[in-house]
Amino acid sequence: MPTVRPLSALRAFLRSESAGGLLLMGAAALALAVANSPLADGYFHALHVKLAGLSLAHWINDGLMAVFFLLVGLEIKREMVDGELSSWSRRVLPGVAALGGMLVPALVYVAVNLSQPANLRGWAIPAATDIAFALGVLSLLGSRVPGSLKVFLAALAIIDDLGAILIIAVFYTDSVALWALGGAAVAVAVLVALNRLKVASLWPYLLVGIVLWVLFLKSGVHATLSGVILAMTIPITKSPARPDDEHSPLHRLEHGLNPWVAYLIVPVFGFANAGVALGQVGVAALAAPATLGATLGLFLGKPLGVGLFSLAAIKLGWAQRPNGASWTQLFGVSALCGIGFTMSLFINNLAFDAVLLQDETKIGVLAGSLLSALLGWLAFSLAKAKSTR
Repeated sequence: MPTVRPLSALRAFLRSESAGGLLLMGAAALALAVANSPLADGYFHALHVKLAGLSLAHWINDGLMAVFFLLVGLEIKREMVDGELSSWSRRVLPGVAALGGMLVPALVYVAVNLSQPANLRGWAIPAATDIAFALGVLSLLGSRVPGSLKVFLAALAIIDDLGAILIIAVFYTDSVALWALGGAAVAVAVLVALNRLKVASLWPYLLVGIVLWVLFLKSGVHATLSGVILAMTIPITKSPARPDDEHSPLHRLEHGLNPWVAYLIVPVFGFANAGVALGQVGVAALAAPATLGATLGLFLGKPLGVGLFSLAAIKLGWAQRPNGASWTQLFGVSALCGIGFTMSLFINNLAFDAVLLQDETKIGVLAGSLLSALLGWLAFSLAKAKSTR
């Protein structure tokens, strides 16, 4: 009897991505509405309330988002071991596209902000793609989207997330406490030992992971990166006879976390970080370099970077165009990559301390993401119109 391969969380997510994406959109819209209503003072005050030494915003951005990064890390590991990124031939097109999708938006942002040196720290803000938002919009397009493009977008977004993680680790770590970093190294060694000893219970990994998170928090290296490191040590069962054991620790943790991340953690993050008091920022903020850099980086830089790099890889013979996808549809997916909501706002929090700069780039991220969603929808609508002639 042939082995039935269990559905990965990524593939399961492809079946219901619209729900998580729509919930995130609703959370962002609600945050904007509350931040510009009589409830605004309470909203902003609540984010600064201290709980066990950290503000509520800190717990959300460093605590809950560590769980988000844990799931991202599990997805990356699983797809590289036994999924859409498991061979070099499968990695080439999304890998090249992701490189262009990070490089060109960053260059656009820098070009717009060259006259404002203080703004340049935000160069990575438009370099990220929000997989929940992008796949959510893609799902709303229904049968107009070939299945191969959904897989391509998911793989590209995962590689993009890996790039964002490396950027955070390298460029947004200001100072390091060596004692805490040394303790973190010991915790990582314990996690590796658990993996090598083939410990199947998740609790030892999670308990050591909590210690690792605390040490990262004290070290100066962003605490959310502990989630990615923990994910890399969670065992996955793989053999020629059994591509993936449904009882694999990684498989169980991935599926256990997915609904919590999609339906609670990411919407809570969106609600806590999308609120901008537009009256305090002023109309001038719409033309501020930081706002324009984020908007144009996502709206222009992403489709240009993803589209042109994909075109080059295909024309050079390095990769093949996704099955059943036209060039217009491929451009549509490139445009949807400009939806950079979650990770872009996360990097924004790391890049700037000044509230005004944070608010300007938030407006840019929201505007760029909305325009990118509309451009992607328009491209797929045009592609359908052409196919029916």
